[in-house]
Amino acid sequence: MGSIRGFLKLRQDQPPVGKTHITGHITGLTPGPHGFHIHQTGNLTEGCKSTGGHYNPFERVHGAPHDHVRHVGDLGNIVANERGEALVDITDHQVTLVGPNSVVGRAFVVHEGRDDLGQGGHETSKTTGNAGGRVGCGVIARA
Repeated sequence: MGSIRGFLKLRQDQPPVGKTHITGHITGLTPGPHGFHIHQTGNLTEGCKSTGGHYNPFERVHGAPHDHVRHVGDLGNIVANERGEALVDITDHQVTLVGPNSVVGRAFVVHEGRDDLGQGGHETSKTTGNAGGRVGCGVIARA
C-alpha cells in the first residue's frame, strides 16, 4: 500500500433508490488507468487482501459501470496523471448507502492495472476485470 493516499466522499440522492455520487482524489499511484472497485468487507487486518472479492450481492458477472448486469462494486477505472494523482467523480445507480445492500462498512480497492470491464477475454475478466493486484484500499465509513 505504501504511499497511496486518498479521500472519497459519497452522497446519495433520495436513498435508497437514488444515484450515488463518489467524489475525491487519490495520490501515490503509477500513471495510467487503475481498476476501482468496492470490495465485500472493510476488513484490513491483512491489508487490501482481506477485503474479499468485489461486492456482488446479486451474484452477477463482472461488468462495466454502465452495465445493468454487473457486480454492484464494479466502478470501472480511475486514471492517474503523470504525478500519480487521480480525481474521482463517479455517479452510480447500483451503489447504495442505506438498506441491506449498503456499501457502508465495505472497502474501496484500487488495483495495479486497467479493468477490462469484463470484455477482455481473459479467464479472470468476468470475475475481476483482470485488473491485477491490489495497491490501495480504504474502509467506507459514515463521517
